[in-house]
Amino acid sequence: MIGYAVGLGNVWRFPYLAFQNGGGAFLIPYLIMLCVAGLPIFFLEVSLGQFCSQGPLGAFRGVPIVKGLGFAMVVISVYVGIYYNVVITYTLFYLFSSFTADVPWRGCGNPWNTNECVDSHLTANVTCLTNITANSTGLFLENNLTDFASTILPNVSSAAGFNQSLVNTTCLDRVSPSENYWKNRVLGLTDGIHNLGSVRLELVLILMLAWAIIYLCLLKGVKSSGKAVYFTATFPYVVLTILLVRGLTLDGAFDGVVYFFKPRWELLKESKVWKDAATQIFYSLSASWGGLITLSSYNKFNNNCYRDSLIVVLTNSFTSIYAGVAVFSVIGFMANVLKTDISKVVADGPGLAFVVYPEALSQMPISPLWAVLFFLMLFTLGLDTMFATLETIVTSFTDVFPTTLRRHKALFTLAVCVVLFLLGIPLVTQGGFYYLHLMDSYAASYTLILCAIVEMLAISYIYGLDRFCDDIKLMTGKAPGLYWRITWSFVSPAVLLFIFIYSLANYKPLKLNDYAFPPWANAIGWLTVASSALLIPAVAIFQVASRDGSFFERLKSACKPERKWRPYLKQDRTGRYAPKTDIFFPPVDNRSDSPICDSKARLFYSPDSSMSSMTSAT
Repeated sequence: MIGYAVGLGNVWRFPYLAFQNGGGAFLIPYLIMLCVAGLPIFFLEVSLGQFCSQGPLGAFRGVPIVKGLGFAMVVISVYVGIYYNVVITYTLFYLFSSFTADVPWRGCGNPWNTNECVDSHLTANVTCLTNITANSTGLFLENNLTDFASTILPNVSSAAGFNQSLVNTTCLDRVSPSENYWKNRVLGLTDGIHNLGSVRLELVLILMLAWAIIYLCLLKGVKSSGKAVYFTATFPYVVLTILLVRGLTLDGAFDGVVYFFKPRWELLKESKVWKDAATQIFYSLSASWGGLITLSSYNKFNNNCYRDSLIVVLTNSFTSIYAGVAVFSVIGFMANVLKTDISKVVADGPGLAFVVYPEALSQMPISPLWAVLFFLMLFTLGLDTMFATLETIVTSFTDVFPTTLRRHKALFTLAVCVVLFLLGIPLVTQGGFYYLHLMDSYAASYTLILCAIVEMLAISYIYGLDRFCDDIKLMTGKAPGLYWRITWSFVSPAVLLFIFIYSLANYKPLKLNDYAFPPWANAIGWLTVASSALLIPAVAIFQVASRDGSFFERLKSACKPERKWRPYLKQDRTGRYAPKTDIFFPPVDNRSDSPICDSKARLFYSPDSSMSSMTSAT
């Protein structure tokens, strides 16, 4: 679960949000939201999965009217599985490209570089790049650009071979070699989502390799993936520590760390800061994806899930802060090299992982070594998340069709991998990154919050908070305290409802840097939201309609636990879930005064015996 919860977002999103929302002051709303939203929903889902030993499709048999939550979670996991593995493909592309004498994104003399490319190794002191044309031909400058800029440009009117009228003093947009490499070499990015371009064959092959690795790790279910994560969940911490130690020894690193932690208290008055803190906690813990329910379903029934929840949640938050220090130490170094403000270097998401950080790595001695470590770390971070995501999809279906699919689980897992690989191919076209950004922004956002709200309200007010607490006591021997009851029934749903309403009220059409997505693309995004969110009311309607009686009788029936709702293993069914004694009364045999015994009976009964004289069958 640590591997699942700790993912790419801890490295490329938390540092950016902390910087943007008050630096060290951001930790205050972050830790508050951790207590009132993150930890409660995490513990609830882990307890739910451990109790019933089922994936998302079977975990809500205790509240049949919201069984659509399980379907919504599986659909979300399918969407995430399609595009998240494409991100892993990018990390593998960079990883393979780093096994060279020098990293390929250094310098501007490559076929993929544009005229706006500026080598930061040569232009550390240049603040404005002047567009110079000679004989109507663009002059591409790379070597000795610093000397040229500082010596020739100020005296260009007297320099031999140049004419003042040929100098255009308009400053050009500065593009780093790493940005050119990301957009032109890796993505081959087109001008918009309307233009898919051609399929990037290299990326298709690497995507196939990524799915092959995931399948081999999941070949025997959690038995094989559980062994794999001993490496994939711990290795990122080793690399983060190495990068942190190396980063802190670089010039300007201290400035970057100070910038990361420097509190800007005035920002705490803004609601956006609190919304971002809650969102980051919620998404980084991977709640409502179904993965937590799936992984905890493999726990032993009496496992201390309370302890596990605390360990995983606190480890996740520690990793975010730890990664922030490691990232900002390198960003501070990069700002020092470029002689620019740190705020101009910081980026979010893929911009940090595939543009800013590679550019910083290229500034270090022995750059390929640090690049290999960094992208291997990103690969293992993403791999853990994919393990749980794919296991969620597979387990959900094998729980629903145990006799058909469970005995052929390896084959079914292979089929799911092949299908998701084929669905991911459009995302590795030249315009595929636009669709990846679209899916990431819509498919795994609004529905997650909605699922969490419905989930907590259904457990608290339909299934019954007391009953749920009794179930946890049955597993752990201790009932949840007042903190859990208050957060589950009121505080956490209220906080998430605020986030949901705030997000909708401040909705803006999607953009990628300066590119605005057209209305039809945003409509596709909302359709992905609807395809999962509408499953909740649709299944609720089906549950009510498929039962007998008046409307209120049907509604009441749909809110009661199904007969199959109980601990999965017979030895764990105690208390209210203990098997009821079946008393069998066979017809009286007048031909004999001897007791009558039926092979199916739990008790003997004699015609002249009373209830008190019944004896247990052997």
